[in-house]
Amino acid sequence: MTTTAQTDCSLALDMIIFGGMGDLAMRKLLPALYMAHLHGNLPPTTRIISTGRQEFDRNAYLAFVEEHSRSFITGGAFTDEAWRGFLQLLEYVRLDVQQDDLAALAKASRPGAERVFYLATAPSLFTTICDKLAAAGLVDKNARVVLEKPLGRDLASAVEINEAVGKHFEESQIYRIDHYLGKETVQNLMVLRFGNSILEPLWRAPNITSVQITVAEEVGVGSRAGFYDSAGAMRDMVQNHLLQLLCIVAMEPPASLAPDAVRDEKLKVLRSLRPFTLATIARDTVRGQYVRGVSGNQPVEGYLEERNVPQDSSTETFVALRTYVDTWRWSKVPFYLRTGKRMQRRSSKIVVEFANPPFPLFPESPGGVANRLVIELQPEEAIKLQVMAKQPGSGMKMQQVELNLDLQSAFSQRRAEAYERLLIDVVRGRLTHFMRRDELEAAWQWVEPIINGWTALAEKPNNYAAGTWGPSESFALLARDGFNWVE
Repeated sequence: MTTTAQTDCSLALDMIIFGGMGDLAMRKLLPALYMAHLHGNLPPTTRIISTGRQEFDRNAYLAFVEEHSRSFITGGAFTDEAWRGFLQLLEYVRLDVQQDDLAALAKASRPGAERVFYLATAPSLFTTICDKLAAAGLVDKNARVVLEKPLGRDLASAVEINEAVGKHFEESQIYRIDHYLGKETVQNLMVLRFGNSILEPLWRAPNITSVQITVAEEVGVGSRAGFYDSAGAMRDMVQNHLLQLLCIVAMEPPASLAPDAVRDEKLKVLRSLRPFTLATIARDTVRGQYVRGVSGNQPVEGYLEERNVPQDSSTETFVALRTYVDTWRWSKVPFYLRTGKRMQRRSSKIVVEFANPPFPLFPESPGGVANRLVIELQPEEAIKLQVMAKQPGSGMKMQQVELNLDLQSAFSQRRAEAYERLLIDVVRGRLTHFMRRDELEAAWQWVEPIINGWTALAEKPNNYAAGTWGPSESFALLARDGFNWVE
């Protein structure tokens, strides 16, 4: 069992970002680190060292950050004084990890510093980077490494990455990041489930009849087309984000909030997912690919018309599937997962549908589901319990109403973004919201047969118009069980 590596506050902190000139670093990592700096959540001894292949000196690098990163900081959080102070933390080291040794980086990093290596690069470089870090003497008992997704494209490549990184870092030093686990509402789901006794007796079959998890994106593939076409929605979203959300919904209460106690229970869920066969892949999964349509009141191109997408691509931009968690708690309860690009609007939510009353006492009751728990992750963050109430007037006609916990208005404290929260966890040595090796590999063990099954079936994805909720086949997937996607 692994333990959490705790931060030694007496040590200097060097956060070293490989891929420090890339899109992720500029849009997410540096703005998140600025916010952590602004609110005093970085040690005063922190330095942030970005690496890249560009022939920049420090002043050119700072100008690049000014141009490409500053605009991703919300206006209310930006101050000239804080920004100047943050820029003083930044350093730049030019290196090509495929060509150069890391002597220049070793020289730039302070002797005895606690080092956090953030690998914001293609996973194909993880092995090379870790080998060279060790060769340069930069890996010690205080070092940590953050691995950005995707971690492999199948089980074999995921195992290979884990083995390569594990040669130089203990499991307690490895932080496999999934930014969905940093979202406030996702972490609140743990409190909702295990901090409120009112829900626990109902959180099981037959009280719950189905669970829906949707992660819908309004945008297309954009500049990520080259990567995305080799991955698809299953590898890009289902294998990590959606399965992690499913685990939190379905897991048993952990013995404590210690990292391994929580991750042990999530692992049990992944190992309890019903395996797919070729027959159930054909019946219980839907692949889609967007074609021309209207998004945001503007006409948009189809996937095959996007730059860097092959004209004969059969990559899925949409996935819907039905699965089961084969445990006593969830016996015969279908879990419906759905994700896609160019959908009608950006929306991430979990919908828990409860069983209707066993006897229709109120004859004027409307049909449909009486009670739902709707956990909205984005763009709003809210928890809503849908219940039936009597309409005003004579008679006993009912109407569904919502008990709404608006997290934005319920708490006056500032709400950190996901990357900021997770980076602070890395700095403080908290592993709870990061995937363990066996979790990652169990997820791939379940996902890989589905991907292979699609290849064996050789069926092209179903078309859906951009700006819609996906192909009609995904609605039929639920309709045959008597359910509908909750929009």
